[in-house]
Amino acid sequence: MRISNSLKLLAVVLIGASAAFGQATRTWVSGVGDDANPCSRTAPCKTFAGAISKTAPGGEIDALDPGGFGALTITKSITLDGGGGQVASVLVAGTNGIVVAAQPGDIVIIRNLRIDGLRGGGNANAGLQGINFISGLDLNIENVWIFGFNNNCINVGLNQGTQASVHIINTVTKNCGNDGLRVANAVTPAVQVGVDHSSFMLSGSNGIEANTHSRVVVTNSFVEHAGASGVVANDGDGQVAVAYSDISYSSNGLVVGSGGTVSSFSTNYGFNTNCSINNGGGGSTAVSFGGNRYINTGTCGTITPMNPM
Repeated sequence: MRISNSLKLLAVVLIGASAAFGQATRTWVSGVGDDANPCSRTAPCKTFAGAISKTAPGGEIDALDPGGFGALTITKSITLDGGGGQVASVLVAGTNGIVVAAQPGDIVIIRNLRIDGLRGGGNANAGLQGINFISGLDLNIENVWIFGFNNNCINVGLNQGTQASVHIINTVTKNCGNDGLRVANAVTPAVQVGVDHSSFMLSGSNGIEANTHSRVVVTNSFVEHAGASGVVANDGDGQVAVAYSDISYSSNGLVVGSGGTVSSFSTNYGFNTNCSINNGGGGSTAVSFGGNRYINTGTCGTITPMNPM
């Protein structure tokens, strides 16, 4: 009987060891890797999709060398790191680059990547969204270049009744067919987004757009050459606050639509737009604090001036 119980205990230990082996806290990908590998440093995988199934929740996938590591759907807390000083990329056509469909308590970090949708030259089969955030607690996008997608470079399109946030730092979006960044939650509470030291360029529609149930704060950033407007707050209760940023070379700079709110805090700059701040009316609010500088542009609609405290 003792031998039988000992064998059972040993079997449990071995099963646990096997599960732990299959779910490492850190895994690796390489341009010369193989997804049949265990994704260790000495035997890396080839793609992010191959590595994520072997990475424990809360773990990290790191790129060892330059390479294209494929599209990915993230369903758990994870850090995806392309490494510094090399070109770790996701190259897609006809689909999304990275989809974040995590659980309500999950935190996802995406850093040091290049995500290319192949839109250059009028490619009709270009990628859809660069990063598509549809569920999760907190998404962090750090030092990522996203370009060449037919829809939005970064799309925050939630439908969840729990709190969610996004932090975008040192990131560039360029040449996407719709918005550089689009934010919305179909239900309350509002999703909260912070943008710092980032650039949104050559968007087909808007550089940054805050829609239903969204709160976006933009600091120390650059928005230019949007097909429609630089920064937009609309659709009922979209809110945007901008400080220490440059919004230029678009039809309009800051735009607020029906029911939205836009606040331009001190030391923003705007060049060559029809309206530096455009209040479209319909219950919307546009506020401008002192210290803003606008050249070859004006204001449109009712703008509420505010003195900085």
